[in-house]
Amino acid sequence: MRLLIVTDAWLPQVNGVVTSLRALVAELEGQGHAVGLITPQDFRHRPCPSYPEIPLAWDVWKVGEKIRAFAPDCVHLATEGPLGWAARRWLVRRGVRFSSAIHTRFPEYVNTRWPWLPLAWGYAFLRRFHRPSAAVLVSSERMRATFAAQGFARLALWRKGVDIQRFQPGAGTPPDEPVFLYVGRLAREKNLEAFLCLDLPGRKRVVGDGPQRAELQAIYPQVEFLGYRHGDALAEVYRTASVLVFPSLTDTLGLVMVEALACGTPVAAFPVAGPLDVLKEGVTGAMDVNLRSACLRALALDRRACADWASTQTWHASAQEFLSRQVRLTEVPVSEEPGYLGG
Repeated sequence: MRLLIVTDAWLPQVNGVVTSLRALVAELEGQGHAVGLITPQDFRHRPCPSYPEIPLAWDVWKVGEKIRAFAPDCVHLATEGPLGWAARRWLVRRGVRFSSAIHTRFPEYVNTRWPWLPLAWGYAFLRRFHRPSAAVLVSSERMRATFAAQGFARLALWRKGVDIQRFQPGAGTPPDEPVFLYVGRLAREKNLEAFLCLDLPGRKRVVGDGPQRAELQAIYPQVEFLGYRHGDALAEVYRTASVLVFPSLTDTLGLVMVEALACGTPVAAFPVAGPLDVLKEGVTGAMDVNLRSACLRALALDRRACADWASTQTWHASAQEFLSRQVRLTEVPVSEEPGYLGG
């Protein structure tokens, strides 16, 4: 099969979307499929306002040429950015079917940064983008129910995985010297201060980077900010942590939780979508509206049980589920009402 993926999220960005897509491409190519990518690297681009790590392609009128040149059997739109919209427009005008995915709770993300923008506007934006999609992929049953309640149709499950060869269990740290770890973007929507302000024993470590780093380092000088870690170095950080703290309230899943569990490190989080879909309370994680209480309870969890659960979450199974959701270009396209605004 020739499968084309259009994504605004790609290297050198470091996030769950990029991790998922890279793992997917590797699995599909390993199975003999031809995978094409349309990413910001193929275009002139500019940094996203307020988030310069994210490049935004702007000469997107070339997208159609690239789709035609690759001659795909299936097309998947991974993101709702400039490239995703350009590809969507080209495909819809020609009556070509495609799948798409919701990786981010975009309305909540926007509302965190700009509280005066109503959530309804964000959901209208997403509904309009995904309306003509033949299959809208989401990461969990909870997310499928959430978006169905917001008026989305043709929702399908695409669960993610973990590299169990790289992320393997370790001993953690001595009980009297706990290390509480955060891994992810250092941005306001991640609710990182809910973790950093906690009174906890031992040390706090932060892996990642983002627009909040300088501000947070100034406010919390006692915290170890390690910057980005990749590959084996990231796995070692997970293995030497006592607990991964996941303070986000808006993630659709949270791949870092699965990576930490594969390394035997339990997770502390709020009881919200994402953690509720990944963690088993009292076994692989602790969830509480009092995040400090969750952190302390997570210290007592069995690291072997965490790794055992994560060992079943493979990227191979994820890729097979993705393939089962793809649609052939020759099938009857989903129609889109002209002028539909998604409300």
